[in-house]
Formats: sequence, C-alpha cells, structure tokens
Amino acid sequence: MDRISALRNVEEALARYEGGELSLPELEREVRGTLRTYATDFEDGRLYRARGDPVADGLVVVADSRRAARERVTELLSEPAEFELERVETG
Repeated sequence: MDRISALRNVEEALARYEGGELSLPELEREVRGTLRTYATDFEDGRLYRARGDPVADGLVVVADSRRAARERVTELLSEPAEFELERVETG
C-alpha cells in the first residue's frame, strides 16, 4: 500500500465515523489496520516493537538494524524509558 492509498483509506474511515457508520472502536481498528498494512509494506526495512515501560511499550519503528531501531525509539519517546526490542514478522 502506498502513502496515497493509506491516506485515502484513513480519510474514508474518518468520513464513515463522522457519518455515524462507524463507532470509535471500529474507526480505531480500521485506521490501525491501514497503518499496519502501510508499515509492513516496506520491503527494505525491518519492523521492531518496543516492550517495556508504558511510554515505550508497543511502539513500532522501521529500521535497518536493532541498534538503529533502539535509537529511533529513544528519539520518539517523550521521556527516558527502559525497553527491549522484538522483531515484528511481516510475512
């Protein structure tokens, strides 16, 4: 899925929510599904998920190595946190 398709899917889900066709949990599931599909379509990247302190737990990043993933997660955090990384299989 390319960026434009992902944006269109999110926009359509928001319109359905605004029109009363989707509840908030349904909207969240649709948007989450779109974003996961978009993220896993990176052919050259690898996905890593942080597990640990609540501020980091569940955060997924695309990186070429575990070290790069750790740096990326750390950059995204609003405060220091303890976390481990797990590889997310996309296939």
